[in-house]
Amino acid sequence: MRQLLLLFMSITLFSCVNEKEDWTNLLDENLSQWDNYLSYSFSEGYTGDQPKDKEGNLIPPIGANKDQYGVFTVVKENDEQILRVSGEIYGCVSTKKEYENYHFRLKVKWGDKTYAPRKKLLKDSGILYHSIGPNGAEYWRSWMLSQEFQIMQGHFGDFWSQANSAIDIKAYPPEYIMSPIADKSQPFLAIGTGEEIAGYCMRSVNLEKPQGEWNTLELICFEDKSIHIVNGQVVMILKNSRYVKNGNKIPMNKEKIQLQCEAAEVFYKDIEIRKLESLPAEYAQYYN
Repeated sequence: MRQLLLLFMSITLFSCVNEKEDWTNLLDENLSQWDNYLSYSFSEGYTGDQPKDKEGNLIPPIGANKDQYGVFTVVKENDEQILRVSGEIYGCVSTKKEYENYHFRLKVKWGDKTYAPRKKLLKDSGILYHSIGPNGAEYWRSWMLSQEFQIMQGHFGDFWSQANSAIDIKAYPPEYIMSPIADKSQPFLAIGTGEEIAGYCMRSVNLEKPQGEWNTLELICFEDKSIHIVNGQVVMILKNSRYVKNGNKIPMNKEKIQLQCEAAEVFYKDIEIRKLESLPAEYAQYYN
């Protein structure tokens, strides 16, 4: 009996060690695994046109890896490394490596500061996955073509199409001014570029914790499928990730991960990723 107990304890310990070793930490004090990109400090009334100076000349974006403003910094809190995103200038950090078939997770909480043009709006950020092509490809001239796992007050886990991306989501269809709402009981709806429904879908349930508390967000990506998970609960089921070019639908299943800076102070920690060899059964069931 004692030998069986020791064997069980050894197996459990080995499993725990393997679980920990499976994950790759993506955050260090120098942000060595990330590039950054900054576009503009937008004013109220932005309409999508490239900003101009007082003389009417086009203003170029700040550009890649030119963060002399300290928009993205690593700070210490209780001996933990935390990425602070100031929110002052629109932009992102993006992984230097490209990823496919993975489980990505992090913890996030809001800061107190907000900036134009969102001072009176909800605090906003996001995880942009399958990010490809040049920076500044979408409406805000700040991010790559990608799929968005929304991080917004009251809207953790929403979907946004960035630039000319599209995807299918299990969701109730929109009606009048209402948005489509994710729900695992529903069939897949095509959403985004080239589809009848514009590029937005609301998460199935609000699971965000109160201001100042850490939230755990997880993203499962395997082949053309993705799952948005907020504080341990699935809030959106997606498949057929793609983008549209010259009328053609092109699969969009890998590449970089971005974290947005979008006019709100936000903090990230425990940013980790691990490779998936198959889609875990607990998530595969949603596609049967």
